[in-house]
Amino acid sequence: MRKPGSARSRPRPSLEAAFAAGAAVLAGAAGLSVTAGEEPLVAYTVVGDAIPASLTGTGGDPHRGRAIVLDRRLGACLLCHAGPFPEEKLQGTLAPDLSGAASRWAAGELRLRLVDPTRLNPATIMPAYYRMEGLARVGAAWRGKPILSAEQIEDVMAFLLTLRD
Repeated sequence: MRKPGSARSRPRPSLEAAFAAGAAVLAGAAGLSVTAGEEPLVAYTVVGDAIPASLTGTGGDPHRGRAIVLDRRLGACLLCHAGPFPEEKLQGTLAPDLSGAASRWAAGELRLRLVDPTRLNPATIMPAYYRMEGLARVGAAWRGKPILSAEQIEDVMAFLLTLRD
């Protein structure tokens, strides 16, 4: 019989808490540094379930966007998502496959999912890549700054919009 307080009798953390803790551990182990600058967030407007306008006023670079998606220290997208990345052996199965993302969602819908997915699903485990306020259990590397800059969000957007099949 186990004593109260032993490993088996402790309550299990919520999925959100487990994800946040796991992300913090991964970030620390990988020596993750946040590349988003200290500049204030660009104002954006949510219309329905989308952010229709680019955060930078221009389109992003799909090659840089692909690199961000594949970079396990920056975007960490493949922890949860799979996609058309034959060179990547380990891909996630927790979230929608990115293959054909541009066929399933409009640009503005994808942008909102990157910027602040909690606007669509408050219980999502996907991080808000361009939000700083109202977050819980934020890793030290991300406190006071977004995970991705506005330019990086638009680069990822440019890449996702190439995924039509």
